[in-house]
Amino acid sequence: MYKIMIRDNMSPIATEILEATGKMEVITDNDKAGNDPKVLSELIGEYHGLAVRSGTKVTREVLEKARNLKVIGRAGIGVDNIDVQAATRQGIVVMNAPGGNTVTTAEHTISLMLALARNIPQATASLREGKWEKKQLTGVEITGKTLGIIGLGHIGRVVAERTRGLKMNVIAADPFVSKDAAKALEVELVSLDDLFARADFITLHVPRLKETINMINASAISKMKQGVRLINCSRGEIVDIDALYQAVSDGHVAGAALDVFPQEPPDASLPILKHPHVIFTPHLGASTGEAQIKVADMIANQMAEYLLSGVITHAVNFPSVSVEIMEQLRPHIDLAEKMGSLMGQLVRKVHDITITYSGDLTALDTRPVTHAVLKGLLSSFTDKPLNYVSAPALAEEKGIHVREVLSSSKDDFSGLIKVKLEAHEEGPDEIWGTIFEKKYPRIVRLGKIYMDAIPEGPMIIIQNIDKPGVIGNVGVTLGSNNINIGRFQLGRLGDRALCMVNVDTRADDQVIEEIKALPNIISADQVNL
Repeated sequence: MYKIMIRDNMSPIATEILEATGKMEVITDNDKAGNDPKVLSELIGEYHGLAVRSGTKVTREVLEKARNLKVIGRAGIGVDNIDVQAATRQGIVVMNAPGGNTVTTAEHTISLMLALARNIPQATASLREGKWEKKQLTGVEITGKTLGIIGLGHIGRVVAERTRGLKMNVIAADPFVSKDAAKALEVELVSLDDLFARADFITLHVPRLKETINMINASAISKMKQGVRLINCSRGEIVDIDALYQAVSDGHVAGAALDVFPQEPPDASLPILKHPHVIFTPHLGASTGEAQIKVADMIANQMAEYLLSGVITHAVNFPSVSVEIMEQLRPHIDLAEKMGSLMGQLVRKVHDITITYSGDLTALDTRPVTHAVLKGLLSSFTDKPLNYVSAPALAEEKGIHVREVLSSSKDDFSGLIKVKLEAHEEGPDEIWGTIFEKKYPRIVRLGKIYMDAIPEGPMIIIQNIDKPGVIGNVGVTLGSNNINIGRFQLGRLGDRALCMVNVDTRADDQVIEEIKALPNIISADQVNL
């Protein structure tokens, strides 16, 4: 009999599903005191499964006391409240329920767009004050208007489908979605600047990444069509609130609808909160009864399947293979994910991929290794947790074609993984990796240059003209910025060289720019593995 704890006021359907197996004792604990890791750590020892939403913090301290815990189920997509690395080290599977709140968030986006177009919240407030302001609250139709969707992921796709039904002209900007994938949705894929210039309404559905923080700033807004209306149900940090307030105040932006804020709850003194042309909701995008039932249903079934049958679905930290195969594949999976991550951070564009396996790897089931490559690569494009099951589906959504090849050619390594980005012309287009002595990961080729690099931690990748002084200049630059070099690997081909530098601490953007400005440097990029 398995013992399961369910927390955070999860829908009762989770308890019903687990108890219906006849093999699980379910304890529902909604005491907020248990959100404190110190309290939870004293309770968790006897449980085999833990199902939570966002309130409970599953920290390293909790997991150290979870001697029987086999699975943690997050009823939702975000796992920020769970120490996934600590769980992985203890062999605890962490699952989430992606997609359970997609429709809910998309519907909320459309609700805000309609309310914004017709001034519904302002009209409600006006009537409550005893006013009858028909002329002042005249709205606009959405039929025939152009909707610009920034981010054509799960939610953006549902918004596109629904708004086409409302007779809107739908365009989208997403550098990680191919034109074929957009065409299948009957959406025109355009550049971001083109979207700004054409859209009457703009809705944001992008992850919070370094590149997307404050992407809607004064410069971006200046490129937008006069009288545009903006909706944000994605991440609060995407929009520069001060710039938006100024644009609404001077009339360039006709109105805005915000469900999310850079700080939640927002400071009540923010000027934008008092602007009559901006409407708000307190992060309600995923807050419907239906969505909460869906994610509870999903996570309960997933946990039951794993505990009773060993079937792993939507795990964020574990591939779906047997324990025996996993033991053989684990070093290769870890290496493959880092190889994908390195290329994703360097390239940051959609490319078809060819993955070639040779040597001993050809005798194993290499699908989990391919999934690991995709997980590493695509994690550079999103802030949502990916797993070995969902990464191939995300690649398909983005129009990325993945080809796996088992090669019988003889290499100098017992097992070799080769990842090639097809039709990539700017910088290295392939990476090779292997495992030394069954446990030591190595990058043995990047682009056309061979080397022997350890893929771990922060690394600076430098391409340069092969002339004297480059290594010394790089070392001086890092040293003067108090950055210690842990390992320096150099590969050479003709008059070109490639340096892969492991550093003890991540360099800031200014240091990378200093390196780029050194003599004979072609490029310098930093990745974190």
